[in-house]
Amino acid sequence: MSRISGRTVLITGASSGIGEACARRLAQEGANLILWARREQRLKDMRSEMSRLGVEIITSSVDVRERDRVNAEAEWLSATDNIPDVVINNAGLARGFSKLQEGDPEDWDEMIDTNLKGLLNVSRAVMPLMIRAGRGHVVNLGSTAAHLTYPNGNVYAATKAAVRSLSDGMNLDLVGTPLKVTCIDAGFVETEFSIVRFRGDAEKAKNVYKGFRPLTPEDLADTISYVVNLPPHVNILDLIIVPTQQRNIYVVDKKGD
Repeated sequence: MSRISGRTVLITGASSGIGEACARRLAQEGANLILWARREQRLKDMRSEMSRLGVEIITSSVDVRERDRVNAEAEWLSATDNIPDVVINNAGLARGFSKLQEGDPEDWDEMIDTNLKGLLNVSRAVMPLMIRAGRGHVVNLGSTAAHLTYPNGNVYAATKAAVRSLSDGMNLDLVGTPLKVTCIDAGFVETEFSIVRFRGDAEKAKNVYKGFRPLTPEDLADTISYVVNLPPHVNILDLIIVPTQQRNIYVVDKKGD
């Protein structure tokens, strides 16, 4: 049984990777979708591909860093009675890979503005609508880097540690409402993540996952599907998911797939 069927799910960063996989998985389960991402044409292509599933799909070019844009979209959702039942705060990135004393402040700003402030912008704009509607589930995509920082991962890890803390705070602030918040901290997942971090260096990005089998976006979509399909009285606060060959940030069996 799909509890998400007929419900409305807002996904940020929906044009690729985990966001796209979640969109496809939840649409197959009968969920209506609101897809936000910067790549408008990619969203339109996804909507066209998934239209055969018979669900409603709304797409909009939204950069979560732009607070006014996010607020305007949320106001439109309220005015058109498209209030999400589920929000998946997926938009995020890593940029650069260097020691703090050698880091690029523009990289820091991009990570902080997307991973942290972007999540805040979306949550602040949409959560009041969900509270008024008397229903809702917020799923925040974190990282195992929130639990243990790795070399050269300084600012990225800090943003994900903040996501973890914010998820705790959001759950506390929502006491007395039916809204739930889940933070999902993933280990190695092969997406565009490393390509973005290394500014398009595909070979360098591929080496990140060499010698072991990482998670796929579909693995994360399976997990998120499970979480959002739980009964209303069940809330998973934190969930850590890693590939079997990874046991923490540092311990990964790279003897082969």
